Amino acid sequence: MFDSFPRGSFTRLDRPHYHEEYYRVLRSGIRRLDKLERGQHFKERGFASWEAFAAGRWDEALSLMCERRDTYAQQVAEMDRLGVVQRRLRVVEFPVTPYVQWELHVLRLRVGAGDRIRVLDAGTIADVEMHRDVPEVVILGDVAMFEVQYDADGNAAGANHFTDPDLIAETSAGFEELYALGEEYERFFAREIAPLPPPAATP
Repeated sequence: MFDSFPRGSFTRLDRPHYHEEYYRVLRSGIRRLDKLERGQHFKERGFASWEAFAAGRWDEALSLMCERRDTYAQQVAEMDRLGVVQRRLRVVEFPVTPYVQWELHVLRLRVGAGDRIRVLDAGTIADVEMHRDVPEVVILGDVAMFEVQYDADGNAAGANHFTDPDLIAETSAGFEELYALGEEYERFFAREIAPLPPPAATP
């Protein structure tokens, strides 16, 4: 699974050009968007909820993220208007990192808005990840694929852009396998995330 991915040819895009190409393809008539998230430590500077979380203000972080509920609903409505089925699979390691604990609360708002999100325990794919982690990737139909890139501090820094149809098809097949293994979001959240105490602030 994902065997060809590390050898795939790509064009490196900085963050503005990644966003430009992403939205161009998204609005070009594709019918599906799949996102595989693997990293456990990120920073989301500029997101007020993340800033509060990073400063150790958990209750404020939860309150602030709720302000995005309408935005997420609008995003789902836009996908419906475009005829794009959007799915996300979030791989989670245990013990859950503070960032992932925070992010899963954000994703719960997205699920409430209509996003199709599943969660996968990283331990269940240890055989797949014997040599490398599964990729952090966004797949737009059979047209384009983006491996999201981050700087040394965990901030988003553009993406590697793939267009090889065979590589996209192989990666999509891998996503389908993992998505089928994923657990329904609310069940996972209720069992593994809701009982957790407030997380430690991000260093």
